[in-house]
Amino acid sequence: MPRVVPDQRQKFENEEFFRKLSRECEVKYTGYRDRPPEERQMHFQAECREGHSDVAFVATGTNLSLQFLPAGTLADGQRPLPSREFVDFEQEPGMVHVKAPMILNGVCVIWKGCIDLQRLDGMAFLEYDEERAGEDVLAQQEYEEVRRRTREFDERDRSHHESLESRRHLDPSPNSGGLNSADELKLR
Repeated sequence: MPRVVPDQRQKFENEEFFRKLSRECEVKYTGYRDRPPEERQMHFQAECREGHSDVAFVATGTNLSLQFLPAGTLADGQRPLPSREFVDFEQEPGMVHVKAPMILNGVCVIWKGCIDLQRLDGMAFLEYDEERAGEDVLAQQEYEEVRRRTREFDERDRSHHESLESRRHLDPSPNSGGLNSADELKLR
């Protein structure tokens, strides 16, 4: 599980990295840079329809592999296709409007932007994801509680095993599984 920081909003509002990217910035598609423009355009549109793409914030050089829908799979093991909420080719001709929720540097954010389908560049920004931040903090707490209980169980189990081992060596009776003095003499 990706880790979230305890005070996500404060980190989002106060860190220079997030402050820069929370303002609308120029972005570019970074996939298939060695291919001709027409092929890159085709790949970009196909990736968007599949629910993912690689983009960069130009000013900071921050590269991101975006997923345009929440993580998950269908019953047949396939990833669901993104809805218009996440990838919208119809809102503006020649542009695709996209939205990608993610955890970035421990903060729940939503990448929102629009990219020109011909030039493969556009504008985007990060927005603090208040809803997911609350859910992820709870999920993180539950995850940590399960890890704590597992550690306690492992420690109790190890302690119990060590206790049985020490008793076996201290009690040489035949029922204890330990060696009696006759067996020890045979081994010498």
